[in-house]
Amino acid sequence: MINIIVYFTGMGLSIFWGTGFTKAEVSIHYPLVRPQQQKWSFSGPFGVYDRAQLQRGLKVYTEICATCHSLKFVAFHNLRALNYDEQEIKSFSNQFAIKDGPNEEGNIFTRPANPTDHFPAPFANDIQAAFANNGAIPSDLSLIARARAVPRPFPNCLTDILKNYTTAGADYIHALLTGYETTLSLEQKISAGKWYNPFFISGESIAMAPPLYDGRIVYDDGSPQTRDQYARDIAAFLTWTADPHMETRKKYGLRVIIFLTLYTGLIFFVKRRIWADYDKGHRS
Repeated sequence: MINIIVYFTGMGLSIFWGTGFTKAEVSIHYPLVRPQQQKWSFSGPFGVYDRAQLQRGLKVYTEICATCHSLKFVAFHNLRALNYDEQEIKSFSNQFAIKDGPNEEGNIFTRPANPTDHFPAPFANDIQAAFANNGAIPSDLSLIARARAVPRPFPNCLTDILKNYTTAGADYIHALLTGYETTLSLEQKISAGKWYNPFFISGESIAMAPPLYDGRIVYDDGSPQTRDQYARDIAAFLTWTADPHMETRKKYGLRVIIFLTLYTGLIFFVKRRIWADYDKGHRS
């Protein structure tokens, strides 16, 4: 007898068929709940980064995320793109310690970071990171907004191309950081040291404790000091770290499209002019 099982999950409709399995044995797609599409300043073909939001996102990373997660592909001097001047970048980088050497005595030493240095990792190696985090190794966040973009089911995957939907990574980060309070069903069991999060892309539980709550970070610009705002700001910042040249790419892409449109029109009218006499003689 062939069993047919239909799942309606956060990823869409899933159908399984075959023999010798039950519904409980079928692998469920993750995340259990698909992130909702949010509004971002950098959405669409004309979107740009909000520098004030990126600065707030850097503050969230520095005060919360940096204790566990690295940002190894971002150098301090890259923060010029966030409207920081050279002195501000130097003062900010000096707050971090970098291991360097060997010196003339052959020893490794610690010094304040320079603008040319990259953000230092919070742990010396993966073994130390796993020991400090209940066996889990915190991921590097430099490219996380690209690596964690949740694919959307058909036909959304096609319409997303037409709508230029490129913020799936930011939507995922925001949903993950604000999705810890979802109620468990009776069938779900979460092991000790983990937290249920239906937006997690690798399972129904995550080793990271809820990192954000209202009032945890003080903003100087008057922005709401809420978990939702913190999640939006860090999601925007990590989108920038993963795609710092987005604005330049959009600007030149628009110029290329305009040029190709004008060039196509010019070629069309030139063709009409060249072949006009031939068509007139052929008809006569």
